[in-house]
Amino acid sequence: MASPCGAALQRHAAVAVLRAAAAAGDLSKGKALHARLIVAAHFDVVLHNHLIAFYAKRGRLGLARQVFDAMPSRNAVSANLLMSGYASSGRHRDALALLRGVDFGANEYVLSTAVAATAHVRNYDMGRQCHGYAVKAGLAEQPYVCNAVLHMYCQCAQMDDAVKVFENVSGFDAFAFNSMINGFLDRGQLDCSVRIVRSMVGEIEQWDHVSYVAVLGHCASKKDFVLGGQVHAQALKRRLEMNVYVGSALVDMYGKCDCAHEAHCAFEVLPEKNVVSWTAVMTAYTQNELFEDALQMFLDMEMEGVQPNEFTYAVALNSCAGLAALRNGNALGACAMKTGHWGHLPVGNALMNMYSKSGSIEDAWRVFIYMPFCDVVSWNSIITGYAHHGRAREAMEAFREMLFVAAVPSYVTFVGVLSACAQLGLVEEGFYYLNTMMKEVGVTPGREHYTCMVGLLCRAGRLDEAERFIVSSCIGTDIVAWRSLLNSCQVYRNYGLGHRVAEQILQLKPSDVGTYVLLSNMYAKANRWDGVVKVRKLMRERGVRKEPGVSWIQVGSEVHVFRSEEKLHPQMDQITKKLGELIDQIKVIGYVPNFAVVLHDIEDEQKEEHLMYHSEKLALAFGLIHAPKGETIRIMKNLRICDDCHVAIKLASIVTNRRIVVRDAVRFHCIEGGVCSCDDYW
Repeated sequence: MASPCGAALQRHAAVAVLRAAAAAGDLSKGKALHARLIVAAHFDVVLHNHLIAFYAKRGRLGLARQVFDAMPSRNAVSANLLMSGYASSGRHRDALALLRGVDFGANEYVLSTAVAATAHVRNYDMGRQCHGYAVKAGLAEQPYVCNAVLHMYCQCAQMDDAVKVFENVSGFDAFAFNSMINGFLDRGQLDCSVRIVRSMVGEIEQWDHVSYVAVLGHCASKKDFVLGGQVHAQALKRRLEMNVYVGSALVDMYGKCDCAHEAHCAFEVLPEKNVVSWTAVMTAYTQNELFEDALQMFLDMEMEGVQPNEFTYAVALNSCAGLAALRNGNALGACAMKTGHWGHLPVGNALMNMYSKSGSIEDAWRVFIYMPFCDVVSWNSIITGYAHHGRAREAMEAFREMLFVAAVPSYVTFVGVLSACAQLGLVEEGFYYLNTMMKEVGVTPGREHYTCMVGLLCRAGRLDEAERFIVSSCIGTDIVAWRSLLNSCQVYRNYGLGHRVAEQILQLKPSDVGTYVLLSNMYAKANRWDGVVKVRKLMRERGVRKEPGVSWIQVGSEVHVFRSEEKLHPQMDQITKKLGELIDQIKVIGYVPNFAVVLHDIEDEQKEEHLMYHSEKLALAFGLIHAPKGETIRIMKNLRICDDCHVAIKLASIVTNRRIVVRDAVRFHCIEGGVCSCDDYW
């Protein structure tokens, strides 16, 4: 029989062997020692606990569980080691099952591991039970337990419970503050996160990198550039800006504060750049509408050998959407499919957005129906996409399908639905959605919804009612709503109301060039040439200049840009010749130049030439020269398409037998066979 001293030495030697085997990753030595213990039929709880720890570190949790189950008696350390092994392997439900199924004494370490597991699986009920046990056992104020409980409530979106814990326990560390800040940010409760950040600045002297990430996330959400800059300065003092997580958070913060240059600088100083930091700087460019730069960063990232993830693809596809670069978007979609990212929700949603904004709503629908699963963003994309393309009936059908599958509509959903109602003239249905359904699903109507209702009333010809609605609702100072009414006054030739509305807009925004253009067009249509002259004079006096029209079209891999009346394109001679032929062809079937849209005081011949060189006509001619026969021509424009170009392109679709899609500043015009999806109302 071994003496107590000899047994202790044997245990010490066995523990040393297990530790050495674990450090070397030598599973066979650990198994050999385990076998000797079984043969010796000697039980030692400390030695068996070390065996559990060894197997857990090697990822052999099945063997660790066998050791645990074979132990005739266990202590809290035994349970905590196995639970920690489960947690480290992401098997949090197994950790909780062990807690429920085995009887052992729970100390603060076991409880903190258990509560952390409930946070990972978002099991609020079991987390509360663990918290209650901790209170009864007098362990609730132990630092490990308290931090774990606080984090659990934040992860389970129970911020009221988290606040109670936070306010009733003193001496929290940086981890607790990080949990509270992130919890409030995840819920969009920015005012609450402000208070926590202020407390953290005053109470916590030593921040870890997670603290900087949390506070920078707060600055990004609040667009607080000043505080973000101060946090950046502190990170510089502690050399933490080199940390990839802090650096990526800095990039994100500057991007959301509309400081793309600073975001790029924060990215450049990172010694090691991973996919997160690359995606963060691409996102910063995309948020600031620097879409070409975002796509260039995507190419640079691949050249550096960093593989994109689903979020990287989503950002790149959204950049293509901003440029309406259909070919580039198609190529990215193919890459996402090849690398196995196509089925991820962010990629599917971004693909739909890209196709919708590139004038290919049919492709957006195909992506939608093949997506493995959808969220509210997916539904919003297809509903608003159909609405922007003038496919109001399809938009309403998608909305009904959304309700059928019990998806809950959001703020954006109702913007698309009300836009569709406006196109269909569904006044009563529109007011039902605004006043009843939105309340039922907990969505508070906002400026966009009220503006849609103005458009709905205008589309139905109820202009006086639309004016009263603007005045009585919260959009009395909204330029977009008033301009919608002004445009309708032009369509319905209600020039008296139109003049009054124009005056209202110019009081709110004297430099609104669109209002001068619409007002001039109204005077011209009414043969009030004195009014046209008056508007031109007023523009000169106020220094208001009409923004030049710019249109672009993608042919092959290149995007060609055209500016109205500018003749700098290298193929201008061919374009002019083609355009002249096209104008002659459409004149045969009824085209008459609309001089009313020309603001310049010039002769009619000059006006006709001026109209001929509008940017969308130049882009159309270029597309007809280079696009294969029968291919859809897609043109993007920075301004609202004028009446003359709209008529000309409709007639061009007949003589060329082409489908032509024009995206202007207002909507998509899908033109085929002389008919436009806007029904000549835009």
